[in-house]
Amino acid sequence: MKHIKTFFVICMLVTFNFACKQNTEPNTADLAVKTEVKTDPNGFSYEVINNDPTGLRLYTLENGLQVYLSKNTDEPKIQTYIAVRAGSNYDPSNSTGLAHYLEHMLFKGTDKIGSIDWEKEQAYIQEISDLYEAHRAETDEVKKLEIYKKIDEVSLEASNYAVANEYDKMVSGMGATGTNAHTWFEETVYKNKIPANELNKWLSLESERFSKLVLRLFHTELEAVFEEFNRSQDNDGRKVYTAMLDALFPNHPYGQQQTIGTAAHLKNPSLVDINNYFNKYYVPNNMAMVLVGDLNFDKTIASVNQTFGKLKYKEVSHPTLAEEAPITAPISKEVFGPTSEGVTLAFRSNGVNSEDEKFVTLADMILTNGEAGLIDLNLNQKQLVQRAGCYTMFLNDYGLHQFYGDPQEGQTLDEVKDLILSQIDKLKKGEFDDWLIEAVVNDLKLSQTREYENSTALASAYYNAFIHHQKWEDQVKFLDELKAITKEDLVAFANRFYKDNYVVVYKRKGEDSSIVKVENPGITPVNLNRDKSSQYLTDFQAIKPDELEPKFVDYKSAIKEKTLENGINVSYIENETNDLFNLDIIFDMGTDNDKKLSLAVGFLEYLGTETMSAETIKKEFYKLGVNYYVFSRNDVSYIGLSGLKENLPKGLALLEDLITNAKSDPEAYANYVDKILKERQDGKTQKSNILWNGLVNYGKYGENSRLRNIMKASELKAQDPQELVDIVKGLKDYKQRIFYYGKDVDQAVAALNKEHKLNMPLKDYPEATTYVEKETGGHVYFANYDMVQSEMVFLAKGQTFDAEKMAAASLFNAYFGSGLSSIVFQEIRESKSLAYSAFSSYNTAGKLDDSNYVLAYIGTQANKMDQAVEAMMSLMSDMPEAEKQFQAAKDAALKKIAAERITKANIFWEYEGLKKLGIEKDNREAMYNTIKNMEISDLRDFFNDNIKGENYNVMVVGNKKDIDFNALKKLGEVEEMDVDYLFNYETTDKVKL
Repeated sequence: MKHIKTFFVICMLVTFNFACKQNTEPNTADLAVKTEVKTDPNGFSYEVINNDPTGLRLYTLENGLQVYLSKNTDEPKIQTYIAVRAGSNYDPSNSTGLAHYLEHMLFKGTDKIGSIDWEKEQAYIQEISDLYEAHRAETDEVKKLEIYKKIDEVSLEASNYAVANEYDKMVSGMGATGTNAHTWFEETVYKNKIPANELNKWLSLESERFSKLVLRLFHTELEAVFEEFNRSQDNDGRKVYTAMLDALFPNHPYGQQQTIGTAAHLKNPSLVDINNYFNKYYVPNNMAMVLVGDLNFDKTIASVNQTFGKLKYKEVSHPTLAEEAPITAPISKEVFGPTSEGVTLAFRSNGVNSEDEKFVTLADMILTNGEAGLIDLNLNQKQLVQRAGCYTMFLNDYGLHQFYGDPQEGQTLDEVKDLILSQIDKLKKGEFDDWLIEAVVNDLKLSQTREYENSTALASAYYNAFIHHQKWEDQVKFLDELKAITKEDLVAFANRFYKDNYVVVYKRKGEDSSIVKVENPGITPVNLNRDKSSQYLTDFQAIKPDELEPKFVDYKSAIKEKTLENGINVSYIENETNDLFNLDIIFDMGTDNDKKLSLAVGFLEYLGTETMSAETIKKEFYKLGVNYYVFSRNDVSYIGLSGLKENLPKGLALLEDLITNAKSDPEAYANYVDKILKERQDGKTQKSNILWNGLVNYGKYGENSRLRNIMKASELKAQDPQELVDIVKGLKDYKQRIFYYGKDVDQAVAALNKEHKLNMPLKDYPEATTYVEKETGGHVYFANYDMVQSEMVFLAKGQTFDAEKMAAASLFNAYFGSGLSSIVFQEIRESKSLAYSAFSSYNTAGKLDDSNYVLAYIGTQANKMDQAVEAMMSLMSDMPEAEKQFQAAKDAALKKIAAERITKANIFWEYEGLKKLGIEKDNREAMYNTIKNMEISDLRDFFNDNIKGENYNVMVVGNKKDIDFNALKKLGEVEEMDVDYLFNYETTDKVKL
C-alpha cells in the first residue's frame, strides 16, 4: 500500500542516495541549490545542479531538443525516453483520441522503415486518406459503409508493399526491453530500455522514426484502438476517474477530452488531422530525450547531436486552454457498473510549480502515508471503513487531491464520505502530532531512495520535469521546502483549501446505460510480409556494435554467510548504494502447511501489546523510518523489516516485542472477519479476479485447489482470536533462516543476537497439503459478467519441469507469443484486427515436480470471438515459420541475456527461485549457450513436442447475452460456473450450457 501511495508523489521528486535521519534540522548547505553551466571537451554546454545526488547533465541542442543524461552503472543498459509535449489536451475538438492514435502510428515506420516499395505504397496511403475524409463527411450510413468497404479493399492492396512491425524487429533485435509508449493530457512518451552498446544504433533508428510520419496499416490499427476503447468501457475505475475529471473541469480538456477519445471520433478519423498534429508538435524544440544508465556523457551527447540534431527547429505554440471558475458547493456524480461500490472525492488545486503543490503534497502525506497518517490510523487501522486513502496529481494548469473509500458491509457511501471528511477536519484543526511533518518529509526521502535506485524511475522523474516545464533545481529543493512549512502554515492552508469545494463520485453497482455497443466491421486480413524487409532494415541489421559479454552470477560466492549465537544462518549481501536495509526471517512453510497462518499474520496488523496500542506501534515505526511486515504465501512465510540502517536495532526490538507480546483483541478480530468477508464479496465483482484466479485455478486443479481450500464464513466467525495470536507467536519456534541486505552486517547480527530470542531446538514444519494438477482438455468454463469485451484463456497441462527446455521455451515465447513482432500479435491484431490484446506462452513451472503449461489469451469483442478463437487455434496447431523473424528473436534473446545483470538483493531472491527448481547455478549461462546454437528447426521440434496437439481447458468471462455458445461448444463441453462455487464461498451447482 505504501509504495502505491507514494508513487503519485515521488514521480515529481528527486532521489537522495543517503540515509534520512529523523529529528535533525535541515542542512543550510542543502538549501543552497544552484544551477551552473559547464562545457564538455567537445564544446557542448550543459546545466548541472550542485547538491543534486542524481548527477544530471541537462543539454539543449541548437534545434531546441533538451537532453537529460545521468549515469548508472548497475547494469550495461540505458533507460531511454523520448518525451513530446503533445497530449490529448491538444486534440482538435472534433478529433478526440488523435494524440493517442498518433502514438500507435509511430510504431508503423516511415517511408524507409516498413516499406518494400514506397513509391507504390504512398499512392495507396494517399487514396486511403482521401477515402477517410469522404467517410468522415458522409452522413448517409449506407454510403459510409460503402466507403469503408472501399477503404478495406485499398488497405489490402497497400499492405502488399508494407512490412508489419519492422520497428519492433529492430529494437527487439538490439535486445531492448519495455518497448512501449503512453499518451496523457500533456504528453506522449516513447520508451525503450536498451543494452548500452546499442546506443548509437538506437539513436539512428529513433531519429529516422521521428523524422517522418507514415500512416501505414491504418484501419487495422484503428480497430485495435477501438478494442482498447472497449476495454476502457469495462473498467469501472476508469469511468469513475472520467466522471471526476468531468465535474472538476467542466470547461478544460482535462475533463472534456478523454485521452482514448469518443466512439464517434474513433470511427470517423482524419488522416489529415493526424498528419497536421504530428507536423505541429513533433518538433525537436517541443521534445526531450532522457537517457539514464551506463553511458559516457561526452560521447553520448555527441551521438545525440549527430542524429537528433539534424531534426529541424520549428516554432510551436500550444493552445490557450479554458480556465475554470471556483467550485463553491459540492458537485455530485454517479457511475454504474458491475464492480463493488465506492466513493471518490476530489479537490481541485493549482498545478505544477505552484504553492498549492507543496502544501497539498504535505497535507496528502499527513492524511495517509501507509503507516501513521490520519486516515491510516483513524479509519483503516480502526477498521471503520473497508479501505480509504488519498493521493495527489499535478498537471500544468491544475492539480487535484483525490480521496477514495470503500464501504464495509451495510455501510453507506455517504457514511464513508463523511468519515473521510472528518479526517480532513482534523487536519484543519491541527489534530495531528507535531513530529509528523518532519517524519513525512523524511519518509518521502526514504521512498525516493528506494524508488530511484534504478534508472527507469529516475528517467521517469526527468521526463516528468520536462513535460511540466519544471527546473530540475526546483526539484532538488522541493523536499527541503516542504520541511520549511510549519504546522501553523499547513493548518492555515488546509482551512483555506478544503471547504465545500469538492467533487464526489459515487460508484454504484448497476447497469451502465452509457455503454457503446460496436459492430464487427469485418476487416479483410492484411498481408504481413514476414519474410520481406525494407532496405533500411537490411542495412540496419548489418551494423555490428561491439559485443556485450554476458556476466553470470556465482551465487555461492556472491551470497555470504554468518551465524548467530543460536546457530541460525544469516545470508547477506552488502548494500553498496545507500544506507537502507532489508532483513527477512524466512520460514519454509506457508498456508499449504497451515491455512490459518495467513489469517493469523493478517490479524497482527490490528494488534497492540500490554504497553502499546496498535496505533502507537505504527507511529513508533514511522518515527524510526522503518517498516515491518509479516506475511505468508503458499510455501513460505516472512517476518521482515526495511528502512534506515541506523534504526535497525530499534526497529527489530519493536517488532520482536510486538510478536512476543501481541495481545488478542476480540473486537478487532470481529471487524477483521467482516473485512475479509467484504473483500470476498468485492473480489467476486472483479472480472480479472474471476478469470485469472477463479476460472484459471479451476481449469488447472478442479475442485481441489488452494483457492477453494478456505475457511468458510462460519469458520472464521467461530475462530478463537487467541489461537491466531498464538500461531503468530509460535511462528518463531519453527526452523528458519535469515537474509540481510544492507551495510554493516555486524550491526545486524548483533541486533539479532540481542533481540531475536528463540526456544531451541526449533520445530519441523507441519506436513503440507498437496494439490494435484488435473489433465486438461475438452472443457470450457464460462462465467457471466456484464462487460463489452469477452476474455478467454486457453490452458494446457504439459510435461513436468525440465531445465533443458528453458532455453527453447524462452526463444519460442519471444518468436511466437509475446511482443509486438511476435507471430500471435501480428496475426490476431496486426493482420486481422481481432483483439487489442492477444498472446501465448510456454510457462515453465516454479517448482521441480510441477508441470509446465501452455497458455494463450485473447481479449476481444464478443462478436469477434468465433474468428479470434479460430485464428488462435490455427496458430497453436501449426506454427508459421519465418526465418528472418526467427533470427531476430534469437538475436534479441541473446542480447537480453548479455545485458542482464542480477545485482543487489536480487541475487539472493533469484537463487531462492532457482533452488526450488533444483538448480544450483546461474542457469542463464546454459540458456545462452543453447540459444546461440539453435536453428528454426529446433524451434519447430519444440513446438511439435510441446505445443501442437495439446488439449486445452478454455476459461471465458463475458456477457452471457452476447456470447456465441455454439462457437464455444466447438472447444469442449461448456459449463457456466457460479462465482461463489469457483471461490468456494457457497455450494452452488455448475450449469451445463
